[in-house]
Amino acid sequence: MVLLYCRQRGISMSSQDSVIVKNPKILGGTPVFRGTRVPFQALLDYLEGGETLDEFLEDFPSVTREAAINALEHAKIALVGKLE
Repeated sequence: MVLLYCRQRGISMSSQDSVIVKNPKILGGTPVFRGTRVPFQALLDYLEGGETLDEFLEDFPSVTREAAINALEHAKIALVGKLE
């Protein structure tokens, strides 16, 4: 369902394109931003705690604004897909 939802909106969800990756050799398989050791959960924790995206990006300069927004969009799509 999520893949269909994404295809209808022209959004790629393939693992090759994903800005979030899981590798057992990086932080024990914790989902991280591609090319970094920054967990995706860190971004969610910042936002949940009332911090801004800019504050997160200042503290984790290896994560680009584009990567953070892309990751949040993919998470939203996955959640909405589960609700439908």
